Amino acid sequence: MFSRLSRSAPAQETASAPAAMHAAKAASANLPDLLVEAKRVAAAVAAGWHGRRKAGPGETFWQFRPFQWGEPARRIDWRQSARHDALVVREREWEAAHTVLLWADRSASMRASSSLAPVSKEARALVLTLALADLLGRGGERIGLCGGPPPSTRRDAADAIAEAVAETPDTTRPDLSSLRNNADVVLIGDFLDPMDEWADIFGTLSARNARVHLVQVLDPAEERFPFDGRTRFVDPESGLAFLVGKAEAWATSYRDTLAAHRTELDRTARRLGNPLLIHHTDNSAATTLLALRATLAGERDR
Repeated sequence: MFSRLSRSAPAQETASAPAAMHAAKAASANLPDLLVEAKRVAAAVAAGWHGRRKAGPGETFWQFRPFQWGEPARRIDWRQSARHDALVVREREWEAAHTVLLWADRSASMRASSSLAPVSKEARALVLTLALADLLGRGGERIGLCGGPPPSTRRDAADAIAEAVAETPDTTRPDLSSLRNNADVVLIGDFLDPMDEWADIFGTLSARNARVHLVQVLDPAEERFPFDGRTRFVDPESGLAFLVGKAEAWATSYRDTLAAHRTELDRTARRLGNPLLIHHTDNSAATTLLALRATLAGERDR
């Protein structure tokens, strides 16, 4: 079993339903603060983002450029040409709203965190999701949540997504029942389950020709395995725990298993459209958001 790791004090062997419900409600209560942080991150990325601007059909002015002989004369802007004493063409920016569906894993394993990171995986996944919604909403894209209301072009997309997240039950897999062909789908989670448990989801995405963007969010402890001595490991999903006498003896095998799992996940991600993006919760969300926005723009340009 590819287990989620945490070092903890003695606890019950299984997680109680009330405890899980309390954790879910607490996570939803933090959504307003996460939305504020997401908009701050999106604003920072938007300030340095030049986007996928290019000439094409649209209403927004982009630039003036010199007329090239052989072009249709109707492209000439005669007023600007008179001012510049040369033939000038007015270009508009290419605009084409596209559907982007978002999903953030909010299962119990995502609430695990270590002392090496300031936030849980769930909190960071939600910040990335809401920040991306805010960034794409500013660009007029059609944004939706897997299993949520129909996608829309609202400029306050992040607020709408936050509301939908609060009203959507926590699920370990995205709801693709409303997925249409050729949409972009952004899935953000830890993806530490065995790959065969994702086979149906990845199969549906492939069958509908979705352009998939996978973002794996990990706590640094899950990457580095900084444990030694007598250590108790707990699976947050089931609550099952086991005690080992020398945790450091597991380190090499664990890292090799994680690397093999990631290689397989990356291979699947590339087959579905884009390389796997990896985010550690002790790093800035802005860097991953910028990389994610770039893969979305690059896919669309192709």
